[in-house]
Amino acid sequence: MQIPSFQPPFLIFCTLAVAINAEIAEEEDVLVLKKSNFDEALQAHPNILVEFYAPWCGHCKALAPEYAKAAGMLKAESSDIRLAKVDATEETELAQEYGVRGYPTIKFFKGGDKESPKEYSAGRQADDIVNWLKKRTGPAVATLNEVTDAESLIADNEVAVIGFFKDAESAGAQAYEKAAQAIDDIPFAKTSSDAIYSKFEVSKDSVVLFKKFDEGRNTFDGELTKEALQSFVKANQLPLVIEFTEQTAPKIFGGEIKSHILMFLPKAASDFQDKMDQFKKAAEGFKGQILFIFIDSDIDDNQRILEFFGLKKEECPAIRLITLEDEMTKYKPESDAITAESITQFCKLFTEGKLKPHLMSQDIPKDWDKNPVKVLVGKNFEEVAFNPSKNVFVEFYAPWCGHCKQLAPIWEKLGEKYKDSADTIVAKMDSTANEIEAVKVHSFPTLKFFPAGEERKVSADCFNRLYVKDGDG
Repeated sequence: MQIPSFQPPFLIFCTLAVAINAEIAEEEDVLVLKKSNFDEALQAHPNILVEFYAPWCGHCKALAPEYAKAAGMLKAESSDIRLAKVDATEETELAQEYGVRGYPTIKFFKGGDKESPKEYSAGRQADDIVNWLKKRTGPAVATLNEVTDAESLIADNEVAVIGFFKDAESAGAQAYEKAAQAIDDIPFAKTSSDAIYSKFEVSKDSVVLFKKFDEGRNTFDGELTKEALQSFVKANQLPLVIEFTEQTAPKIFGGEIKSHILMFLPKAASDFQDKMDQFKKAAEGFKGQILFIFIDSDIDDNQRILEFFGLKKEECPAIRLITLEDEMTKYKPESDAITAESITQFCKLFTEGKLKPHLMSQDIPKDWDKNPVKVLVGKNFEEVAFNPSKNVFVEFYAPWCGHCKQLAPIWEKLGEKYKDSADTIVAKMDSTANEIEAVKVHSFPTLKFFPAGEERKVSADCFNRLYVKDGDG
């Protein structure tokens, strides 16, 4: 009789762990997850960032190389943090379980906890991803003891902050620690080393931001409080002029500076560098107040932005300013000149509250009232919508919007129903080319009802549409 071999419990556990890991395929250091191996992956890897993507999604395709680069960086460090991805179009149950409504959706699972993952909130470049994850899994502030440690930190990161404190328990050092905890996408470190003080020519306790652009470094000057340090970092962590790309968009829109001036200019233009120098010179005077953004008007993916501002390629170079507060407001300079002086004056008038919003409008079509659905533009909107003897129902649409295209035949039927009405008008307005004071359009389609009467009333949005992130349209 053969006696069965005995395996100690720990050996069985190790064998199972190997089997689990063996089941999880990798692509460019990124784990490929499915419903069948998702739970096992969370058990095997205590800290895991998961991207829910769609193969056809342009945003996902743009993220892919940076995501893989971040995965490789962490793997090279033998970090216990792993990056993974889920094809949400195939793994629909997982996508539904984690509330995926747009692509990419990125969530961080810590300690194997699958119930309450944290939404990823930083930029879409490899350094941003790595820094955010390290902040989530390690100390907010690293300690530097050697000059080589400080040099490596600065060399390895686009932006890094070092606090120079002889007393780590001082009030300034404590404020620095709190500021570091509040900023996800930049590495923070501290030192009390005389050698590091000497190397970077720091003579007293201070905070220095090191960066690979513009001035190279900025030294904090003021009272060391959490709020003041946060403002200092936010004001200096981006270049004076930042190019709008798929990767920089989260930093641009997710930052605290909500006033943005945009220069639309083709990179291939012969005077590109001259205009960029003028734009950058003007930016120096508004650091921390206005974000200066360059948009290459030749790139196809940027055409929607030009359209949003009522611009065509042939009208570039051009300058526009926008505020991204509760209500988006656009401003247009009186002069087309792109010089440091003209841009500075334009920004100065804006900060002083002396600019009037720029509202786009097409010309009134000759046959605007020929069909059952009347065509409104900025120039005839007030006269029609606020006619005291008419009830006016307006669709604010975008020509490229899928939801608007679905609504179009229904809207035409409604127009046909009321075409002979003496007191009711059904109308539509292309809100990518026309803007009005009375209605701020944030999504498409937006439907508003303007009842007859002298009160100039505007109804609430009559169309409860599902908001879908990242390009559903």
